[in-house]
Amino acid sequence: MKESIVGGKAFCYALKIIPLYQQLNCQKDFAIATQLLKCSTSIGANVEEATAGFSKKDFASKMSIASKEARESRYWLRLISESNLVKNADISNQLTDIEEIIKMLTKIVKTTQQESLT
Repeated sequence: MKESIVGGKAFCYALKIIPLYQQLNCQKDFAIATQLLKCSTSIGANVEEATAGFSKKDFASKMSIASKEARESRYWLRLISESNLVKNADISNQLTDIEEIIKMLTKIVKTTQQESLT
């Protein structure tokens, strides 16, 4: 089966988060590191589950969860960025990536929900 575009982007995004997670752990910022890693890796996992959905409703539900996890990921990135928690770290690429993923997931969820109504 062909991988979805958003699934591929979510996987690449998660790979970019891992070094930031490791850096936060080295600084002993364990709580934020764990929160960021969990929500960031959950995006792709939920997209993957959605592709095996039994119905459009199941698909929309999993994609909606992925969207929420992406928004949480954006929150933690913004908090890290604006608090200067990680010194000399440029996380602008991760922020750009997550914004793109959020837009894609929002479109997928809205389209799927509209299709369910017809």
